[in-house]
Amino acid sequence: MEEIPAEQIRVAAPVNAHSHAFHRILRGRTHAAPAGAAGAGDFWVWREQMYEAAATLTPEGYEELATAVFAEMVVSGFSAVGEFHYLHHRPDGRPYPDHQMERALARAALTARIRLTLLDTCYLSGGLDQQGRPLPLNQTQRRFSDGSAEAWIQRWESLATALADEDHGTGLVSLGAALHSLRAVPESELTLLAEWSSTHPDTPLHVHLSEQPAENSAVQAAYGASPTEVLHRHGLLGPQLSAVHATHLSQTDIELLGSSGTTIVMCPTTEADLADGIGPARELADAGATISLGTDQHAVVDPYLEMRALEHGERLRSGTRGRFSPAEISAAARDGGLRSLGLPPNEDYLLVSTSSMRTAGSRPDQLPLSATAQDVEAVVINGAEVARKGRHTRLGDPAELYRRFLARHRL
Repeated sequence: MEEIPAEQIRVAAPVNAHSHAFHRILRGRTHAAPAGAAGAGDFWVWREQMYEAAATLTPEGYEELATAVFAEMVVSGFSAVGEFHYLHHRPDGRPYPDHQMERALARAALTARIRLTLLDTCYLSGGLDQQGRPLPLNQTQRRFSDGSAEAWIQRWESLATALADEDHGTGLVSLGAALHSLRAVPESELTLLAEWSSTHPDTPLHVHLSEQPAENSAVQAAYGASPTEVLHRHGLLGPQLSAVHATHLSQTDIELLGSSGTTIVMCPTTEADLADGIGPARELADAGATISLGTDQHAVVDPYLEMRALEHGERLRSGTRGRFSPAEISAAARDGGLRSLGLPPNEDYLLVSTSSMRTAGSRPDQLPLSATAQDVEAVVINGAEVARKGRHTRLGDPAELYRRFLARHRL
């Protein structure tokens, strides 16, 4: 073990349990009204801007962008990422011949030297109408969809071989699964998907859950139940499942998620940025759910800000401090993330400054509430130092990677 310099502390490296790498294109571009729109809009206006970004990416461009995103995560202190991935096909919906988009993400992770769980996502419909009927896919969503749960399963099974080829025995790349949401996966497909998941008990399964009140209303109209209740009646709740966001829940939802041991992935900076709301993290944890953290759309990539925002959100909605102890916050960032992504324990770690203008005088156990990514002095993943003082040891400054990508693609 290396000797730890004075005024630094060794910390188990955080895990980013929820990422959409391509959303990084939108950073700093969605805070004013789009042309012809009144006001800066809501989640649904932002979603249209996200679709525009999704329509532009090729495998080559996606690898370039994801390499920059994963490098930023590494230098900020994240050791692993769950990439919630649904940009499967060509922009017109035709499949690539050999999982080119997924291979691009695997290569990006290996270049950045971050652990990647690729959460390959089933996405089948364009939403639900006011009567609860599935809507057709829009032009951009066609590249997200395999057409049916059965077709998604077939592609997923062949993808496992492709990713094993890309990993080259490093053990850094693994394959998980996701259902985009109950807006995008009709209940009629859940029986087959639940059966498939039960035959893959070691494969983590993720789902966006109750991020917006409109989602709850649409699912209630369609199926006579909340999204959580629909998942419950198909046997999908449990330790294998991670519910992302879980912002707008009933007491029954909280009890079902907690008693089943489902993991919750909170993305506090994104939920604030998109005005989603503040989810009932404390109540979920008290009910038995495991809390983990993710950066989602990468408005911010900083594990310490996600940790801090988890507790600050709780303080804002409750009027009480100390809703999560520093130890609980650290556990969400690390242990909860490993569980969410189906990763075994490892020795990945950070060296964090205890003497910066942010951390000087801070008690070491309270660094989750005082440090930021700027205090990460070094990052060690899989036994190798991959970042030091904000620079990737192989790729240099991630800002330069972004600048090259944006210039090349005229974004």
